[in-house]
Amino acid sequence: MGLLEDMKRFLESQIDDFLAKNPHLELQVIEEQLAQQEDDTVALIVDLQSQEKQTEREILNTAQEIKNWYDRVQKATTAGRADLATAAQERVNALLPQGNQLWGKMQGFKERTAQAQELLQTIKQRKTEVKAKSIAARAARTQAETSSNTSSWGSANNYTSTSDFADPLDAQFRRWEADEELAALKRNLSK
Repeated sequence: MGLLEDMKRFLESQIDDFLAKNPHLELQVIEEQLAQQEDDTVALIVDLQSQEKQTEREILNTAQEIKNWYDRVQKATTAGRADLATAAQERVNALLPQGNQLWGKMQGFKERTAQAQELLQTIKQRKTEVKAKSIAARAARTQAETSSNTSSWGSANNYTSTSDFADPLDAQFRRWEADEELAALKRNLSK
C-alpha cells in the first residue's frame, strides 16, 4: 500500500504544479466543482421540501386523529361512559406527543431547507466570481500571447537596428574590428 500512497501523493503534487502553472485550468476545475455543488444543493433542497410536505401531511393526519378521539371523549362523557371516555382520553394523550414530535421534525426540515438555500446563494455568488476571474484570466492570457508574439517579432527587428547602442559586447567587437581595419590600412600605406 505504501507504493500506491506514494504514487497518489506524487500524482497529486504533479496535478497541483500543473494547475499552479495554468491558473485558467484551475479556475475551470473550480467552476466545475461549484456546478456540481450547485446541483447537489438543489437536489438536497428538493428532497428536504418533499420531506417537509410529507411531515405536514402526517401532522394534519395526526391532528385529525386527535380531533376524532377528542370528539369521542366528549361523546362518551356525555353518554356517561367513563370507561370509554378515559380510554379515548388516553389515546388523545398518546397522540399529542407524536404530533409535537412531528411538528419539531417539520421545523427541522424548514431550517435545513433555509440553510441549504443560503448555501445555494453562496455557491451561485462564488460561481459568478470564479466565472469573472476565469474570463479575466483568459483575456490576460490572450493579451499576453498577443503581446509576446508582437514583441518578439518587433524585438528581433529592434535588436538588429539598436544593437550598436544596446549591446556592449557588440560595441567591443566593432571597436576591435575598426582597430584591425585601421592597422591594416596603416600597413598598406607604409608599403
